[in-house]
Amino acid sequence: MMNAQLLSQHSRVFDQADPYAVSDYVNQHVGNHSILMPRAGRPLASLGHRKFASLDLCRISYGASVRVRSGALENIYHLQVLLRGNCLWRGYGQEHYFAPGELLLINPDDPVDLTYSDDCEKFILKVPTRLFETVCDEQRWRYPGQGVRFLENRYQLNELEGFINLLAMICQEAEASEQVPRVQEHYTQIIVSKMLSLMKTNVSRLSPGSQTMTFEAIADYIAQHLKQDIDSDELARQASMSLRSLYGLFERHAGQTPKNYVRQKRLERIHACLSDPTCNVRNVTEVAMDYGFLHLGRFSDSYRKQFGELPSDTLKRRH
Repeated sequence: MMNAQLLSQHSRVFDQADPYAVSDYVNQHVGNHSILMPRAGRPLASLGHRKFASLDLCRISYGASVRVRSGALENIYHLQVLLRGNCLWRGYGQEHYFAPGELLLINPDDPVDLTYSDDCEKFILKVPTRLFETVCDEQRWRYPGQGVRFLENRYQLNELEGFINLLAMICQEAEASEQVPRVQEHYTQIIVSKMLSLMKTNVSRLSPGSQTMTFEAIADYIAQHLKQDIDSDELARQASMSLRSLYGLFERHAGQTPKNYVRQKRLERIHACLSDPTCNVRNVTEVAMDYGFLHLGRFSDSYRKQFGELPSDTLKRRH
């Protein structure tokens, strides 16, 4: 059923070829790995391949019981659909024989250890990590600080509604006589969005209203750490989102960049302290340096712009 849909003969790069030649090509285009071949016989491998925007589509059979291993894929995800035969997956002290119609998901930091049966043929979709960050930004989902992780690595294709048809559609587009880059990019976004919504991941797909809660949580974190070094990277990590999402959040809720917001909050805290007779302050320099303002001239200038007077005037007025 699936065989006719996922890459046709038009995409064939190798037909009845040396498995090592196919393996070299896979290393260049699909993902780093090494293969261990059976000692006897002369197996013949086949491979179809297409670039599709920033994805790679691949259909492969080694023609022998080949063991494929890799430390980790690093900055790519592999989605592998078994079309024929079976494939033994080993990892994290477990093993599973994948059968036709099953889908294996490999995270960038997962070790790869797969043994193909003689008649095994599979379709591989290679997805760069940055695509998941882009889609999370656009959907306003919380991008995890450590990156997206698929929490389950095994699925039945027929349980993922419409996903096989979507894969077939991008294969068809990839083989179309006229390539339209914009169309390919749209399909790429759709397929990554579907992966995030159909499969179990560590991405929090929050409702739009909860963005406010996220901003309040970040504002609270800033308020508690004003005397410490707070940069945008650290805030993005704390909020489990990308820098781009963080900047968007501050633009919507505070109308300024995270850096300017932190500076404003520090100035407000200093102003409150200089105004309050119960706050133990010996001089302006000490309190300014306490909050990370090392250039006193610039600090006084920013303070005057915000409060209409010099910090020394505020301090004098409280006595």
